Amino acid sequence: MAPKILSDISEIRLELKDEEWEFEYTDNDRQTARAIVFDSDGMFRFVRVTRDDDFGKGTFIETAGGGVESGEDLIAAIKRELLEELGANVEIICKIGVVSDYYNLIHRHNINNYYLCRAESFGDKHLTRDEIESFHLSTLRLSYDGAVREYELCSATKLGRLIANRELPILRRAKEIIDKISAAE
Repeated sequence: MAPKILSDISEIRLELKDEEWEFEYTDNDRQTARAIVFDSDGMFRFVRVTRDDDFGKGTFIETAGGGVESGEDLIAAIKRELLEELGANVEIICKIGVVSDYYNLIHRHNINNYYLCRAESFGDKHLTRDEIESFHLSTLRLSYDGAVREYELCSATKLGRLIANRELPILRRAKEIIDKISAAE
C-alpha cells in the first residue's frame, strides 16, 4: 500500500436525516465502528440481517460492525466486531469517514465510523445470541456491483432506505480508494 495514495484521500462526512419516520426526540447517541471489508479476490464481505421488529419485517444487507463498548477505542471496536460477525482478522487500510444518521422510530442518533479493511484470514464467527436468534445474521460475499444491487433491492422498505442511504456513499468511496491503491501497485 502506498501512503501517498491514502494521504490524497479525504474522509467522507455525511449528516443524514430519517425521512421515513416522524421525528419526536432523540435520547440516545450511539457510536459505532463499521467496515467495508474486501478480500484478496477483490470481493466484499457484508452481513445479511433478517428481522421482524419495531422497524417491520425485512431482510437487509449491511456492513459488519456495531456499537463501541465502554472504554473501547474505534480500532479495537472494529477489529472485535469483524472477528465476531465475519470471523475476519483484518488489516485496517484507512478510515473512510463518518456518517451521522438517525433512527427516529427508536429515538437514536448514530455516529457511524467507517473503515476500509483488507481481510487477512477468516475463522469462526462469535455471534451473540441476539444476532443469531433475533437478526439471523449471515455472511455475504459479493462483488461491488452485486453489493450495490443488494442495497438497491433493500431500499424497497423504510429501514432498507435508511441503511442504503448511509452505506452506499461509503461503499462507493471504498471502491475509489481500492482502485487508486490497485493502480499504484
